[in-house]
Amino acid sequence: MVCQACGGPVGPDVKFCARCGAQVAAPPPAQYAAPAYGAPQQQYAYVPPPMMMVSRVQRHLQTLGTVWLVYAAYRVVMGLFGMFFVRAVMYRRWSGGGFPFGHHGYMFGPPWMHLMPVIMAFLVVGSVLAAVVGYSLLARRTWGRVLAVVAAVLVLFKPVMGTALGIYTLWVLAPAVSGIEYDAIAEPD
Repeated sequence: MVCQACGGPVGPDVKFCARCGAQVAAPPPAQYAAPAYGAPQQQYAYVPPPMMMVSRVQRHLQTLGTVWLVYAAYRVVMGLFGMFFVRAVMYRRWSGGGFPFGHHGYMFGPPWMHLMPVIMAFLVVGSVLAAVVGYSLLARRTWGRVLAVVAAVLVLFKPVMGTALGIYTLWVLAPAVSGIEYDAIAEPD
């Protein structure tokens, strides 16, 4: 017999593949020869082979990790675009001399522009956190589930994309059953 998940050889009485750990489906039932002409016909019900049960966490983990990595890239791109836009408007790159958000007589722009390094630090930390969550889920690290749940709670308050990602992450990873399923497929560190 051959494992349906990885294609490795499997013995006839083995229930789990030694190579990948997937449950091996039972062989199909034996085919019966057609009865002779005139013999009474027996009705056999078709019994499909047992399906491999894949947990909800395992079905969604690849998608969830990829979406977290895409969200990290999205935050970087939108943050850089926003900073470019703010600097262009504040330093009169797109306006004439009378634009109300101009220099205001300050050498380096308005006083609140000194917060840009703090805003940039939050942008970098949030993007790195999202990238680490995506990596930990794709690599199936043991600490990935806890980090993903914490990050999901933090991004719930970001409009649209953060809220959707937070809800999806909590739906997949927050229940107690999901913890058991994740621990079963997690790679040891």
